[in-house]
Amino acid sequence: MNETPLSAGNARLKELRKLSRRSVRTERRLFLADGPKAVEGALGVPGCVVEVFTTVAGRSLVPAGLPDDVAVTLVDDRALAGLSDSVTPAGVVAVCRFVDVDLPAALSGGLVAICADVRDPGNAGTVVRTADAAGADAVVLAGSSVDLYNPKTLRASVGSAFHLPVALAPDPLDVVRAAQAAGFTVLATAADGELALHDPLPAGPTAWLFGNEAHGLPADLAAAADHRVSIPIHGRAESLNLATAAALCLYESARHRAR
Repeated sequence: MNETPLSAGNARLKELRKLSRRSVRTERRLFLADGPKAVEGALGVPGCVVEVFTTVAGRSLVPAGLPDDVAVTLVDDRALAGLSDSVTPAGVVAVCRFVDVDLPAALSGGLVAICADVRDPGNAGTVVRTADAAGADAVVLAGSSVDLYNPKTLRASVGSAFHLPVALAPDPLDVVRAAQAAGFTVLATAADGELALHDPLPAGPTAWLFGNEAHGLPADLAAAADHRVSIPIHGRAESLNLATAAALCLYESARHRAR
């Protein structure tokens, strides 16, 4: 490790700061994992981490036993702040390769969450985290959903984006059809569903379809699902937050699987 920290004006660091833009991330298939949890999670995926940047004060945050091909580079505080999107940078950032999988790989298990046009990074990351906790096999971010590699999405997943296969797909309807062709029963969340969450749900591989936070699922997409399922509201709340609804649905399926 070079003991002289690189400054924010370093040309290589200037190039890496461009990874804050989705278009650049997509073109280079690289992203920045910000903070100890994210770096630790990325290191759990073979070949994901390219290089780790830290400050003198943050050296203790770099996980032990790094692969031999992963360099650790010291930077000054201002340089690290330029690589981090946090108000108070945690002290370590890694340059990583994309980890998403293709759609057939995501549809190879028995429980999948499909997010259609989910725009909020906190919600998307929380769905990934919840799916991981519920024992789901994958998540698909479809349509105009937020970028998996948005720092806020990664932070909200609390490392689960590195534990659970996540696929990216341009058209939610194509994902629904692919899931059905792969043997999944697709269940769409809908306020007027013909099934309620406490009703007996179909057995076998299940794909839950969740819609946009503000507008829900378009009528044609909800109609393409095999069933529409409502979550009973027992109080006066108008509806549930997307991530909360996803947690209830995924855990209900997990309960059925455990039987």
